[in-house]
Amino acid sequence: MAADVVVFLGPTLSVADARAHLDALYLPPAGGGDIARAVIDHAPSAIALIDGVFAQSPAVRHKEILWAISRGIRVFGASSMGAIRAAELAAYGMVGHGMIFRWYRRTVLGDDGDVAVSMAPAELASHALGDALIDIRLTLRRAERDRVIGPHLRRMLEALARSIHYSERSYKRLFSAAELDLSGPELDRLKLWLPKEQRSQKRLDAVRPSEATFVAQ
Repeated sequence: MAADVVVFLGPTLSVADARAHLDALYLPPAGGGDIARAVIDHAPSAIALIDGVFAQSPAVRHKEILWAISRGIRVFGASSMGAIRAAELAAYGMVGHGMIFRWYRRTVLGDDGDVAVSMAPAELASHALGDALIDIRLTLRRAERDRVIGPHLRRMLEALARSIHYSERSYKRLFSAAELDLSGPELDRLKLWLPKEQRSQKRLDAVRPSEATFVAQ
């Protein structure tokens, strides 16, 4: 089945939400060989890599992305695995978008785990089962700017979040761990502030470039 645009998407954004921004063929998070299969099976003019598998099976390979580009297919990346691969392959024609992509390009030793989250199987829509470290860090820094917490607690919570394995990392898990040593009025304010104010940079990066990039170019 031919498709003009193929998007590999999972925990960053639901397909239902994505369709409000871009009409495309949506496939589950990409693993090794999936981009090559998409080229063969769907002959798209563009591929957008947002989400990919990390540990449970082989990750999407650099060579298959380069092979797709060599066939004249525009390949874009943002948000999660897409941002990582775009930062690694920007010099070879893969196009990256968003703040997370720019951060990985600037940060030579950036950790892939900063964007990783545990996710449900593809049969259950690959939805997120936790929160990415990069989203937690950016939310904590916003809370500091809003004077909800101070710099000391923000640094302590960032370090604690990093110490939690990505497969278990979430705000709930972070607060449970923090309450053992860091309980106090600042932490209480953060808990009250978070439900309405937390943002996902991964989601923002996936949504913002979609119509302008994957359709107009």
